[in-house]
Amino acid sequence: MSPLLNLMQRNLAAITLGAVLAGVLLLLLGPKGVWALLLLILAVAVILRTFVPATRPAPPPTPPSGEEGILTPLVRRVLGQMPMPVMLLDDSFRVLFVNAPMRVVVGPAVEKKPISTVLRNPEVLNAITQTAADGEPAIAQFTMAVPIERHYEAYSARVSIVPSVIGLVLHDLTTIRRSEQMRADFVANASHELRTPLAAVSGFIDTLRGHAKDDEAARTQFLEIMGNQTARMSRLIEDLLSLTRIELNEHVPPHGKVGLEGVVREAAGALEPLTRADHITIAIVATPGLPPVTGDRDELIQLFQNLIHNAIKYGREGGHVWVTLEAAGEADSQLSVSVRDDGEGIPTSAVPRLTERFYRVDVKRSREKGGTGLGLAIVKHIVSRHQGRLTIESRPGEGSTFTVVLPAQTAETGQKSPAPDAVTEVL
Repeated sequence: MSPLLNLMQRNLAAITLGAVLAGVLLLLLGPKGVWALLLLILAVAVILRTFVPATRPAPPPTPPSGEEGILTPLVRRVLGQMPMPVMLLDDSFRVLFVNAPMRVVVGPAVEKKPISTVLRNPEVLNAITQTAADGEPAIAQFTMAVPIERHYEAYSARVSIVPSVIGLVLHDLTTIRRSEQMRADFVANASHELRTPLAAVSGFIDTLRGHAKDDEAARTQFLEIMGNQTARMSRLIEDLLSLTRIELNEHVPPHGKVGLEGVVREAAGALEPLTRADHITIAIVATPGLPPVTGDRDELIQLFQNLIHNAIKYGREGGHVWVTLEAAGEADSQLSVSVRDDGEGIPTSAVPRLTERFYRVDVKRSREKGGTGLGLAIVKHIVSRHQGRLTIESRPGEGSTFTVVLPAQTAETGQKSPAPDAVTEVL
């Protein structure tokens, strides 16, 4: 069947209707009337074609391109709510977007900057370059040493859109790395420091089982020594566990609101039995109206207990310990707490090593006083976690002064003021 016949069959109803209308017009108007009507329709069509512009359907909207097309409000909101640090880069390695956790890592106002000025780490830059070159994801591990050492794993991947975008996601490995290091340090430190008291206890037990088992005077003396050694081991284990916990969380900023005067008075009150035993007087002087600090109350109490306890142990019998709280820094943006004793002082050569683990200026005296050599190491890490500064000033024969400077909270916003620059300094 020819195409013409197919077309006529498909449109048979229209053809029939047209034929009927043509017959009716022919009967009513006659041949001349039909021709006049056709001419009128043709004239109207020409006029409309000439003077009335044809309406064309509006073109579909062009999808936005560039940064506006990629970073829609929905994309910004989703990425902004992610808990891990996220960054987006354009095809020229400039920062398009960073979420709040990433700003903690790289700082504020980094948009439009080249990635090489934001993350100056060769491993990360090489991973991004590799991803841009071959389109394959890349992983790099790196460490940021300041202000507190943190370990990250960077994952970079390219998103195949126009224009292309490189996504960079950081995974915080600090807790894992610190846990591994803490376990190794704990085993090494415990095995080293516990060896001597364990050997002493074991030796006295063997002696009491042998020739001294019937010697009442020796038995009393040995049991007292064994009690002292086991108490020393108990203090050592407690300090090691405390130091391990503090170091493990050192990279996590505290969030509590703490008044330092109450903390200092509570720490000094807990040490009152020691002051009575050595006839030492503690004097606390605080400037009225000091603002609070952002911190962990329990850790700050431990910090000042350690400092005041050291002042009691190494001050002179019947002497004094002075604790002074006052504002410091520009516009009172920091708080200073100094603990001063009137003891023998510390040799100048020993001052820089005071915060090292197990370092003791006088090993014998320290052990007699129940020291473990970890007190100032604990102080240093607590100050570091609170983004503060520890200064030590001492001269032989003139006593020692330990000063802790912490950033204060502002009254308007309840936020911390900028932290001091140094973590530990020695005067």
